Amino acid sequence: MDVEPMEPEPESETEPKPGPQPSDSLSMFGAVVKGLREHAGLSREEFGRLVGFSKHTVASIEQGRRVPDWDFVMAADAALGYTDVLHEAFKKVCEPPCGLAAWFNRWAWYERRAVSLYTYECRLIPGLLQTDAYATCVFTDQMPPLNDDQVATRLSARKKRQSLLYERPNTAYHFLLEENLFLRRTGGKQVTRELVEHVLALTEVRNIEVQIMPLVQERHAGLGGPLQLLETSGKTWLAYCEGQEGGQFIHDPNIVSVLHQRYARMRSQALTPPDSIALLERLKGAL
Repeated sequence: MDVEPMEPEPESETEPKPGPQPSDSLSMFGAVVKGLREHAGLSREEFGRLVGFSKHTVASIEQGRRVPDWDFVMAADAALGYTDVLHEAFKKVCEPPCGLAAWFNRWAWYERRAVSLYTYECRLIPGLLQTDAYATCVFTDQMPPLNDDQVATRLSARKKRQSLLYERPNTAYHFLLEENLFLRRTGGKQVTRELVEHVLALTEVRNIEVQIMPLVQERHAGLGGPLQLLETSGKTWLAYCEGQEGGQFIHDPNIVSVLHQRYARMRSQALTPPDSIALLERLKGAL
C-alpha cells in the first residue's frame, strides 16, 4: 500500500481483485491514461501531483494492476483537459450493479460516499424514499413491461440503496418533493397512505430533512426538471439530472453552481420542514 501523504485511503470495493494478470479492461484503461499523460508531456510524478495521487498509484493504474475510482477519473480528466475520454474508457472497467440502470451507476458510486445529498423530484417519489409497495407499482407500470424476475431484481437493488439512509448517519440528506407526487395516489389510497407514513417516519431521523413544494406556488426556480446535488468527502459538488432513457452526470463547476443556486432558491420557496410535516399529516388524514 502507498503511504505517501498525497495518497487517499483506498476503499475495499475499489481494490483490485487477486489474480496473476490484469484484466483486459484494466489494461485498456491504463493504456489510455498513459497515452493521454504522455501526450500532455507529463511524467508520472508531475501527473500524480495534479490528480492528488502518488506516482506509484499512477503507475499501478497505467499497468492495469489497480482498479481506479471515480475520484481518480475526474481528477485525471480535469488535468488532461476535460476530453471525457477517460470517462468513456472507465465504463468498460466499472460494470453497473445488478438492478441499477447503467447510466445511473456513476452517480450511485458517489451516492454511497456522499457527505451531503440533495434531491428535488417532480415526477415520482425518489427511490431512496419509496416503500416496497410504491416501488413495485413503479416497476410493474414500466414500458416495455418487466417480468417478475426483473421486478424482483430492481426492487432488491432499490432496497439496498435505501440502506444508505441508515448506514450513513453523518451524511446530510435533503429531499425537496412536489405536493402533487402524493396527490397522484400512485398505486391507490392504501399504497399512498403507507408512503406518506413512511416519509413522515423518515423526517424523524436526525440527518434526513424533507420539504414539500406546495401545489400552488407562483414562483418556482425548479421548472427545468428534477435534479440531484452531491458533496464528496473532498468537498467537491457534483450534479445529476435524469430523463426518460438516460442520466446526465455533471462535474463542470460552473453548471453545478447554477444548479446549486436553483436548489437553494427552491428551498426558500418550499414549505418549511415543520410546515411540510403538517401538510403530510393532512394528506394522510384525507386518505
